[in-house]
Amino acid sequence: MQLQVQLLDDGETWRLLADFHYQDADHGLVQVPANFETDFASVRPLRTIAVALLGAGLLVGWFLPALGAFLGAVGFGVLALYASVVGYGHAAATIHDFLYFYAELSRKAADRVFLNALRSSGVARWRAWLMWAGVRLGAAGRFGSFRWRNFKGSK
Repeated sequence: MQLQVQLLDDGETWRLLADFHYQDADHGLVQVPANFETDFASVRPLRTIAVALLGAGLLVGWFLPALGAFLGAVGFGVLALYASVVGYGHAAATIHDFLYFYAELSRKAADRVFLNALRSSGVARWRAWLMWAGVRLGAAGRFGSFRWRNFKGSK
């Protein structure tokens, strides 16, 4: 089933125009209702961190060249990480956002569904594992606590 979405006015949030279904090998059918809102994979913070590190590297480099070079190198590394995951796995990310919103599965199980959905949608194994590691490391505080603006979906 194809993901049907519409970009909202904020330029970052997408609304499902039709129900979306995914059959997970481990946890069965996951049904995301029309009108559910998602930001897909939440990787924008990586871009923000990369820009901040690159900027800091330039500024600090005037006074402490070695530290500036280090900050710049780390900034380029974060930018490369961002570039390797942005734009991939929108359907899997929508499923993951939905599972995190309702928290009907454990966080570990929701993250496993995300990995399975990434792989079954054709995302390269290395990229899928990288994205899975990102949610395992960075999404703990969001589990069960999404506050989607204007959420109108029903279960």
